[in-house]
Amino acid sequence: MEQTSLRGIANKAAQNKAYRFRNLFGLLSIEFLLWCWQFANKKASAGVDRIDANAYEENLHGNIKQLVAQVKAKTYRAKLVLRKYIPKLGGKLRPLGIPTMADKLLQLAVAKILEAIYEQDFLSCSYGYRPKKSAHDAVKDLSATLESGRYHYLVEADIKGFFNNIDHDLLLEMLSRRIDDKPFLNLIRKWLKAGILDEGRIINPTTGTPQGGIVSPILANIYLHHVLDGWFHEKVQTHCRGQVYLCRYADDFVCAFEYENDARRFYQTLKLRLNKFGLEVAEDKTSMMTFSPIYPKLNTRFEFLGFEFHWELSQRYKRKCWRKPLLKRRTSRKKLSASRANFTQWLQEKLTNYQENTV
Repeated sequence: MEQTSLRGIANKAAQNKAYRFRNLFGLLSIEFLLWCWQFANKKASAGVDRIDANAYEENLHGNIKQLVAQVKAKTYRAKLVLRKYIPKLGGKLRPLGIPTMADKLLQLAVAKILEAIYEQDFLSCSYGYRPKKSAHDAVKDLSATLESGRYHYLVEADIKGFFNNIDHDLLLEMLSRRIDDKPFLNLIRKWLKAGILDEGRIINPTTGTPQGGIVSPILANIYLHHVLDGWFHEKVQTHCRGQVYLCRYADDFVCAFEYENDARRFYQTLKLRLNKFGLEVAEDKTSMMTFSPIYPKLNTRFEFLGFEFHWELSQRYKRKCWRKPLLKRRTSRKKLSASRANFTQWLQEKLTNYQENTV
């Protein structure tokens, strides 16, 4: 069952958008962490202490009791975050941070509390890392919006190294607008400042929050809610002459505009807005284009969440001369090529191992 305290927090947050919550730190009890344990990923990799979920669960009540005692006595210290690298498109590597099991559980409890508050503040344009919202929902909503024929210009954007460049002080200031609880905010500060063990080297971060941390996704959403979502709906929308639309999944987003001047002004202002918060656009993934059912022959294309979008004229119906513009989407060619390459490599490795074992 959902914790009654979380429902109370959510109701209060929905009723009063300016309310600052106190005594959230007191919610981090043995009972609350035991309830949060059911949501922990039991298959996740172990952190620097090499204790995985199975080992932690052998003495679950005792481990949680000790963890809560450290938190309440304010002797809790976040352990080093183990950094691992996973492959990306183009041969690049994506860094992931793996906290210890105890830190994961405590972060999960804090994330549940933050979720109860900020789900009442987040806008409908935000889809990444939110309950009952998925990448497919974002693609479906974006497709329906473009098919309306109301929008003719598009700005697709991606933030360069977003998770590595979140400003700690600005993030904590944003959190303080809703949270008036220093011990609770200090816990989040400890995770932001936790050292990273990277192939034997210890790195002390001054910005960013590691991808892989349980609390990182909602902190990222809170940051971009203030930096982008709220600004777009409160400022950009009111200063545009025509209709505007934003669809964001984590740090990947698409903005649609009815008029070219609105799109051009937003495109020029976006960089300044992000720079104000220590962020910058990825130039190779950010562009402005005409994307309209009125001009389907331009054949402009953009990619979003693994799909490639473009306009295409339908076939002539019987003897009629008119052809209807249709919004088409297909799997991104880059993603498809990468998947084929990975599968081919996996198949070759399996074949090699089979031949070696049969010789």
